[in-house]
Amino acid sequence: MKKSYPLITIATVTFNAEDVLERTLQSVERQNYPRIEHLIVDGCSTDNTLSLVRQCVERNVNPMHNIRIVSETDKGLYDAMNKAIALAEGDYIVFLNAGDKLHADDTIEEMVKTIEWEHRGVNPAVVYGETDLVDIDGNFLRHRRLKTPERLTSDSFLNGMLVCHQSFYVRTDIAKQMPYNLDYRFSADFDWCIRIMKRAEKRRIRMVNSHLILTDYLNEGLTTKNHRKSLIERFNIMTVHYGWFAAVCAHVWFVLRSLLLK
Repeated sequence: MKKSYPLITIATVTFNAEDVLERTLQSVERQNYPRIEHLIVDGCSTDNTLSLVRQCVERNVNPMHNIRIVSETDKGLYDAMNKAIALAEGDYIVFLNAGDKLHADDTIEEMVKTIEWEHRGVNPAVVYGETDLVDIDGNFLRHRRLKTPERLTSDSFLNGMLVCHQSFYVRTDIAKQMPYNLDYRFSADFDWCIRIMKRAEKRRIRMVNSHLILTDYLNEGLTTKNHRKSLIERFNIMTVHYGWFAAVCAHVWFVLRSLLLK
C-alpha cells in the first residue's frame, strides 16, 4: 500500500451498544488497509461500551490505524453524526453503526482501488457499493433487495434509498459542507445522501460504483424500529427534493413493488 493513499474515516456512533459493538470494532481492526481513522462518538454510555473501545485501543497493533474516542452528551443520533463529520480527519468518511461490519478484511483496500485505478488525480465525491443484511448475531440473512444503480444520480433515490447509508463513502471536504438536518429524526441520512449527490452534480464531481459488497448491515437500526415515522419523514424529504407529484408517484410504485415481491 502507498502512504499517499487516502485516509479513510470510519465513524461509529454509539450509546449503550455493548451487545453488538465488538464485531464492529473487530471488523475495522482486521482491515489490511493501513490508513484508517476509526472515530467512536459515544453519547455517554452507561454500559460496557467504552470499556470495549478502550480494549480495542490497547490491542491495536497497526500504528496507522488511529482509534479516536469522544464521549459526551448529544441531541440524538444525527447530532452525534454531525460531531463525527466535524472531527473527521480522513479524505473520505463512512458511517458504520454498532452491529454493522465491513464485509471482508480487504473491503477498504478494494474500495480504495476503485478510486486510485479508475480515477487517478480526480477523487470522486462518492464511492458506493452493495450491502448484505445480517441478524443480531451477525449471521447472513440476505442481500439487500434494492440494488445500486450503475450510475448514481440525485434522482436515483426517487426509487428509494438504492444505496445503503453504510455503503456510501463521501469525500470529507464535501461532507463537512453538508451536515445532517436535525429537523429529521429518523431519516436524516436519506436527506443527507441526496444533498451530497446534488452537491457532487453541481460541482461536476463523479460518483463511482465500486461493484463491491461493502457492508454487512444489522437490520435493526433506528429507521427499522420506527418504520412508520421513517416512511412519513422520507415522503416529506422526497417532496422537498423532487416535488409533491413525483413523491406521490414514487410511493404508488413502492406499494406495487412490495406486492410484486411477496
